[in-house]
Amino acid sequence: MPKINILVTQKWPETVQDYLRANYDAAIRDRSRGLDEAELTAALETYDILCPTVTDPLAGVNFSGRDIRTRLIANYGAGLDHINLNKCRAAGIIVTNTPDVVTEATAELAVLLMLAVARRAGEGERQLRRGSWAGWEATHLLGTQLGGKTLGLVGFGRIARTTAYKAKHGHGMRIIYHARHRAAPDEEAAIGASFRPDLDGLLAEADFVSLHIPGGGATENLIDAHKLSLMKRSAYLINTARGTIVDEEALVATLREGRIAGAGLDVYRAEPSVPASLIDMENVVLLPHLGTATREAREAMGMRVVANIEAFIAGRDPPDRIV
Repeated sequence: MPKINILVTQKWPETVQDYLRANYDAAIRDRSRGLDEAELTAALETYDILCPTVTDPLAGVNFSGRDIRTRLIANYGAGLDHINLNKCRAAGIIVTNTPDVVTEATAELAVLLMLAVARRAGEGERQLRRGSWAGWEATHLLGTQLGGKTLGLVGFGRIARTTAYKAKHGHGMRIIYHARHRAAPDEEAAIGASFRPDLDGLLAEADFVSLHIPGGGATENLIDAHKLSLMKRSAYLINTARGTIVDEEALVATLREGRIAGAGLDVYRAEPSVPASLIDMENVVLLPHLGTATREAREAMGMRVVANIEAFIAGRDPPDRIV
């Protein structure tokens, strides 16, 4: 296989890095963060293939008037809102992502957030660690069970359906969903999910609202003050999708006023910055974007990137081509 010039913008699992180094002229940055816009611009002029992550702000890079060498952007991750796909299309750059392999880990995390916030696990751990737990009490940190509750999914893609399956069959939850297009009857039947054509109606009905839609301009602040006002006072908001989907200021105000019971968040608008107002709240579970953070998922993501690279080099259409 011919050597080709590749840049990986941050550290990946060692097994994937070893494979890339053995088979390609692969430059792998020994850092845990991505590149800034200036560095990305230089990379596009230097490397045949660029392998970015969600922390690389390619959406803001100006392609025009530049000698772009990159012909493939093989993204490490499923989400693509950090990449301007229209600019890539105009520049003749192929863009791929890594779907499917992120599904199981992200769905597990969505269920984890539901359990953690509903059972007040974060509050309990903080009490214990600071030495303020006084012992068992009949009314101490009473939460709510998932069994019998209604899970409302916003979006019904792979991750949403897997989350629904786990919630339905593992915890006895009732499943409703809203999406741009209704799923096939057999997909609904496999999970026991019921379609809701109106998002407002779903928000009013659900005990847990879990977000599973892409980021980007079309969904920015979709969950705003009005949408939050439709939720039950006893309901919880779960977000493992993208931070931009939720108006964080509106969420803070809603939580402070007790208009919903709590939230479980893995993503934020200005990562890695998280509003202090959220950090200070006891009824919010906060995780540092751990959706795909399992050894199995991260290695599989890397090998999915490799599969796209190898197809591209062989002159085939990459299996996960988006542009």
